[in-house]
Amino acid sequence: MLENEGSEITQGNGEKVLVVDDEPLQREIATQILEALGYMPEALSCGEEAVEYMQGHKVDLILLDMIMGTGMNGRETYARIIEKHPGQKALIVSGFSENEEVREALRLGVHAYLQKPYAISSLSKAVVSALQAS
Repeated sequence: MLENEGSEITQGNGEKVLVVDDEPLQREIATQILEALGYMPEALSCGEEAVEYMQGHKVDLILLDMIMGTGMNGRETYARIIEKHPGQKALIVSGFSENEEVREALRLGVHAYLQKPYAISSLSKAVVSALQAS
């Protein structure tokens, strides 16, 4: 599963990553990749669940889908989370092109935007970069 794809793939050290995506297959793919990379992923299906989860948990990084079928989008979810957890590290992912909502999430402090479908190496690089950011 972890073939090189022409780029270096960096293994994690058990960091906890919260995956928030309304598509079950996307949650499963992200979770499997993150586990194979050495992270401890937890997956939720919507922004509201993520906000509630973060009331009682801490994570090293949140992987947020930008556009979810119902409820809050990724930017709204991140804005609510940073009210209680300022500086929370996050990545925004989307199958759509970067738009104003993505740019606003980046202004709020999301580390980077990653276009779906992403390669294992791209996800690895983005996660490592976000985790190392101060």
